[in-house]
Amino acid sequence: MKELETYYQGEKLFETKYGFFASGGREYVIKTPLTPMPWMNVLTNPDYGTVMSQTGCGFSWWGNAQMCRMTRWVQDLVREEWGKFLYLRDNDEDSYWSLFYKPTQVKFDKFEVRYGIGYTVYHTEYKGIENVITMFVPPDAPLEVWKVKVINKSDKKRNLSLFSYLEWCLGNSEDIHREFQRTFIETSFNKELNAIFATKRKVPIPGFISTGLKEYTGDGFHSVNAPIAGFEGDKRNFFGRYKTFANPEAIEEGKLKNKVGKWNDSIASLQVDITLAPGEEKEVVFLLGYNENEVKSSQLIKQYSKPENIEEAFKKTIDFWDEFISPLQVETPDKAFDVVTNYWLRYQAIAARIWARTAYYQCSGGYGFRDQLQDSLAFLPLKPELTKKQILLHARHQFKDGAVYHWWHPLTELGAKTEMTDDLLWMPYIISFYLDETGDFAILDQKEPYVDGEEEELYQHCIRAIDLVLSRFSPRGLPLIGEGDWNDGMSAVGLDWKGESVWLGHFLYGILKRFAPLCEKKGNKDKAGNYLKRAEELKKAINEFGWDGEWFIRATKDNGDPLGSKSCSEGKIFLNAQTWSILNDTTTEERKNTALESAEEHLLKNYGPILFSPAYKNPDPMIGYLSRYAPGVRENGGVYTHAACWAIIAECKMKKGDKAYDVYSRFSPVKRGMDPDLYFVEPYVTSGNVDGPDSENYGRGGWSWYSGSGAWYFHASSNWILGLRAQEDGLLIDPCIPSSWEGFKVKRTFRGAVYNIEVENPQKVSHGVKEVYLDGNKITGNLLPIISDSKEHKVKVVMGV
Repeated sequence: MKELETYYQGEKLFETKYGFFASGGREYVIKTPLTPMPWMNVLTNPDYGTVMSQTGCGFSWWGNAQMCRMTRWVQDLVREEWGKFLYLRDNDEDSYWSLFYKPTQVKFDKFEVRYGIGYTVYHTEYKGIENVITMFVPPDAPLEVWKVKVINKSDKKRNLSLFSYLEWCLGNSEDIHREFQRTFIETSFNKELNAIFATKRKVPIPGFISTGLKEYTGDGFHSVNAPIAGFEGDKRNFFGRYKTFANPEAIEEGKLKNKVGKWNDSIASLQVDITLAPGEEKEVVFLLGYNENEVKSSQLIKQYSKPENIEEAFKKTIDFWDEFISPLQVETPDKAFDVVTNYWLRYQAIAARIWARTAYYQCSGGYGFRDQLQDSLAFLPLKPELTKKQILLHARHQFKDGAVYHWWHPLTELGAKTEMTDDLLWMPYIISFYLDETGDFAILDQKEPYVDGEEEELYQHCIRAIDLVLSRFSPRGLPLIGEGDWNDGMSAVGLDWKGESVWLGHFLYGILKRFAPLCEKKGNKDKAGNYLKRAEELKKAINEFGWDGEWFIRATKDNGDPLGSKSCSEGKIFLNAQTWSILNDTTTEERKNTALESAEEHLLKNYGPILFSPAYKNPDPMIGYLSRYAPGVRENGGVYTHAACWAIIAECKMKKGDKAYDVYSRFSPVKRGMDPDLYFVEPYVTSGNVDGPDSENYGRGGWSWYSGSGAWYFHASSNWILGLRAQEDGLLIDPCIPSSWEGFKVKRTFRGAVYNIEVENPQKVSHGVKEVYLDGNKITGNLLPIISDSKEHKVKVVMGV
């Protein structure tokens, strides 16, 4: 921990004026607080978490980032003003500054923020005082640690006061009617623990009260492990009259007034006085956490107040995240590929999407039925038991008729049962990947309850989902789109249950083909036969009614008009309708090639494949809210990174390795990040979208971190470009790489064995496996057998014709 506090390791990678990768890519170091947008890190365990940007702004939560927000935060990514702050006051000079860039915005003599996998380190220096703040969330405790080191670099004695500051929310994050919500919060001070405790009283507010909010009211604590000079629970006392975060009265005067109670706008601030001789340093540890009960919280505060326990907890946190890093490691000729594949994509998917379910651009807190199921793909080569856990969780949010919650909020179980037509199918879809990775067919027999009924085995959950979609077909034999399919923004295409979805047809076809053999395994031959029959009928309808001459249309509206046709003035061609015809083999090889060539010609732009073209210029009430976006923004003709990942897979399936890598590289966050003033967002995680050519901000990224593209980019990289795909009877090696690569190495854990794979490409081909050697012995084909012996095995692969 001490090493991490003082320096980064290794060479600087992909350096720009704003930052660089270090420690082999495991850290990103930010050199200035003035990044184009807030660049953040997510620190979380499955229950408790915090997000903070390079400015020091951010927020914390427990259980649900929207329904049980611990601290207040207002989404304003331009001014970036709200957070949990640390102030340092020089009592001899009556001057003060914040240890983060916000809120005082001083010009530091030294500034560096290091984002790691599971931790953040702020390193600043100002007026001869150096500060190192190490922040992390332990894997097994509902709290965050702020370890603050204060170092006197000057040649004189310094008399300082350190102040913390945060505002309690303790419920729904949309705490905009503060004068109402604050009346339910009360604070108290525990002298023995040097801690402020806060609670939001639990009687629910009736739904008809306009200022009431659905929430899970929580309790919190904020403590420090040093003798305190004061505490404050009243915002009015802290700020005085009409002052700001940058000049609060309590900091100006150097004194807190020790007020807590029921009648305040509740905050938490703790003051610690520090005297430092020249060259001397001292450490102070602040904690912020969820108060499950005061006995447990008291134990946690005492435990994490001891320096030796902090060191142990930090190591435990690093080791915890190493368990998600070590099972799969790659080494390729492309360092940018390695950095995100080895570290940041899986961290993004697990930390931000599955556990935190929040970031800066979108603060959800809830589970999306389709969303977190897809995100759980990231677990498969690392900890597949967590994919299983996710599948079973989603099964419990399905209804007896097969429909599912489009989203739901844990803690409150508030959810939305919609008539979206794809959500329910993602469960059988992801289950097929889980079965290939694990061979755990017993999961199909595991029973889970429905939202509105008794429990039933998971197999029947899937059957109910598939059968409901099969019951909603048009007279032409295509699935109806209802309130929307994968693209939420196509929210008005089929409200009258007449509009069709060609993309959903591609998707369903693959599921029917994959699930029919499972029906056979379960002894349900009639169901298996019916699924295969319906699949072939669907394939015929897709090709008869969905083909537009050079590409597949995307959908038809309730009035029969097509979307994604040459006859359209806007939205002529859609990406997903082409890529999924390849992913799920719904058409002939000739049409696959034609559809992919059309997508490349019309949709592949400088920064990746856009979702469709041209963008809609005016809102269309028969399409939905995506047409309300400005042209080129998000789903309206932008690069929607989630879908762009499917384009990589489509290129790989067509054995176009050079083109697959070209598509991959065009929206690589690391490579895009080399032009940071155009790209704007973080270079170490994927953005949800990039503005398309119809936008005046063409090439600008947005909605980073909280994006399903993290898991899919990881999947496309490892499973399709590197070509390591789990199958029921072994691990397939089928690379589809740029022909310029001379080879690559992968460490891949599969069913209890570790395969150290070295791929050679002497003929400079983009695909094709000529020879495979397992532990020195040549094997037939390119499928590694299941060994499951908990040992390491050496695999040599020679590519070639």
